[in-house]
Amino acid sequence: MTGAEPGHRPPGAHDDIAALIRTIPDHPKPGILFRDVTTLLLDPRGLAMVTARLAGLVPAGIDLIAGIEARGFIFGAALAHHLGKGLVLIRKDGKLPGATIGIDYALEYGTDRIEMHEDACVPGQTVLLVDDLIATGGTAQAAVRLLRQAGARVAGAAFVVDLPDLGGAEALRADGVPVTSLVGFPGH
Repeated sequence: MTGAEPGHRPPGAHDDIAALIRTIPDHPKPGILFRDVTTLLLDPRGLAMVTARLAGLVPAGIDLIAGIEARGFIFGAALAHHLGKGLVLIRKDGKLPGATIGIDYALEYGTDRIEMHEDACVPGQTVLLVDDLIATGGTAQAAVRLLRQAGARVAGAAFVVDLPDLGGAEALRADGVPVTSLVGFPGH
């Protein structure tokens, strides 16, 4: 990843992208400021900017892009297409039609499971994980473990939005995954 430190973003560097992301207060519950990227997706120029800027942050030697369900599929597919790479789908339990491998992970209240096709990547391939937003990082950390379980080398994780106050990006870095994002919003 580029920058003086992992995830480094010069102040104001992507204000044009941040301006395309709508904030919805009190969703899904009171006190939450939901960062809605659907407004960004409605803007073809905005989606093109995000794709090009994420592509500029991709480390050399990436074999595959891995997108986390569901909005990670959108940004991951755009980035994979832009870079001429394949796309690994990381989905919720029971959604993929072929033979899968999966991993369970903890949520605030209970557990969840993500899966990928068992033949989605070859051991030793280098993968970049992509999603729209990093908050607490639970799903992204599970995706990293799943990719590593398949034998992939996770070279980094890229997000359009980081909510740094929730610590997800730092948790990924602590697990040895370089993280970058285009915009950051305070709070949750």
